[in-house]
Amino acid sequence: MPSLLIPPDNIVLLLAEAPNKIEAATSAHPDDWLAQRSTQADWSPNEILAHLRACQDMWGDIRVIRMLQEDQPTMRAVNPNTWLNETDYYEISFTASLTAFTHQRARFVQRLREISTEAWNRAATFTGGGKPRVYTVHTEADALARHERSHIKQIEKLCGRQRPITN
Repeated sequence: MPSLLIPPDNIVLLLAEAPNKIEAATSAHPDDWLAQRSTQADWSPNEILAHLRACQDMWGDIRVIRMLQEDQPTMRAVNPNTWLNETDYYEISFTASLTAFTHQRARFVQRLREISTEAWNRAATFTGGGKPRVYTVHTEADALARHERSHIKQIEKLCGRQRPITN
């Protein structure tokens, strides 16, 4: 957990801007191109977007929303990549996946905009993988925004490449 959290207003802004940044980086490329890995990457843009959707599901729509709905819940921590394997996100076209992510993110950002300053401190205890840990709405939203920033840069870099490799 970072020692200095991003202020809530900045977190909301980063999260709100993410789908637009992804759209700007990828709009010149067709879905089949976005599904291909390049020689310089472990993931294709489509795989990165699938990962970001799983992170939104786990950190945002499950963890944060539950913290806002329940007092001090206890939850089992689930890795977004483990969750991703339970979805069909890899099979969905980039365009359809980005549309779904954009709508999901808009709902989440609206929810964050509606909460009070005190609600950012609502917490949950997470179990699994060692000693139980306590995180807040703020720490989870901060982690989501920070994690996403690096993956958006990854997409931007990949979309600057000349052509994908083919199998």
